[in-house]
Amino acid sequence: MRIAVCLPQVPFERGGAEIFADDLVEQLRRRGHDAALVTVPFKWYPGERVLTQAFLWRLLDLEEANGRPVDAVVATKFPSYAVRHPRKVVWLLHQFRQAWDLDRTELGQFSESARDRALRRRVLALERTVLGEARKLFATSGNVARRLRESTGLEAEVMPHPPAPLAYRCEEYGDFVFTVNRLDRAKRIDLLLEAAAVDPSLRVVIAGDGPDRERLERIARDRGLDGRATFTGRIPDEEVADLYARCGGVFYAPVDEDFGMVPFEAFLSGKPVLTTTDAGGPLDVVRDGETGLVVAPEPAEVARGLAWLREHADEAKALGARGRELARAVTWDSCIDRLLAAVA
Repeated sequence: MRIAVCLPQVPFERGGAEIFADDLVEQLRRRGHDAALVTVPFKWYPGERVLTQAFLWRLLDLEEANGRPVDAVVATKFPSYAVRHPRKVVWLLHQFRQAWDLDRTELGQFSESARDRALRRRVLALERTVLGEARKLFATSGNVARRLRESTGLEAEVMPHPPAPLAYRCEEYGDFVFTVNRLDRAKRIDLLLEAAAVDPSLRVVIAGDGPDRERLERIARDRGLDGRATFTGRIPDEEVADLYARCGGVFYAPVDEDFGMVPFEAFLSGKPVLTTTDAGGPLDVVRDGETGLVVAPEPAEVARGLAWLREHADEAKALGARGRELARAVTWDSCIDRLLAAVA
């Protein structure tokens, strides 16, 4: 089959969505399909650009390319699923949350003006229409499926995808906690730093870069964490895998995350994950006392949980081992089979 994988792209940015789309194209090709990644530069601000960007996807002709038919499209996140195609499947990473659950919060986009309220209503109507056109809706997590149901009334099957293909392994349970993220406020790395301030024995390694890095480094300095909080910046995949292999546990506690690949990466490295009760998608797989620890989003509780993992090494290893079994059950073979069945 000739399959187009559709992903909006913020120029010069690369994160989990981009890794996922590249992996999906590669996995389809390995199975003999002619797959291509179709991207359109995405800019969601100022507010009126939201609909303009969606209409760009709406105007694309992906039913054929170079005189040959395109058999199916797999759309991923807003606004790529506005594309028209008789065999459209949506593997939903996330909707335009600024118009849904983030509206009227500090992360929202639309003001209280009559113009902005009307614009938001048009975005909502568009999402119901274009998502409703899909032959099948898959969601990467229960959290994404729940949001879809509550916002549009549409149902999606939950289908998590495997993480990036790193050299996952477990070498030791070292004396540091590892986290890897894009450094922005929603990822809540500051919660980990505040936990380290509570527990003077806690050492953390933070990989990644982003707009919140300067603030986070300032918090580390202000809390006297020099020598106990290491910021690596963006590092090669080999170094990420090495830190997973050597850490004692992994911290991953974003606010109401869509999915998050970090728990799967940690589990494949045999490491337990500590997350919080309001983390969203990670709670599908990080189960308290089974594959990790789930605590209240408070520095003292995070510090207590991480100390428990350090002081109960055998139990922590067992949590990581159960996590590995869970992560290994999520395979590309299963995902691709379900996608192809939906467009057959």
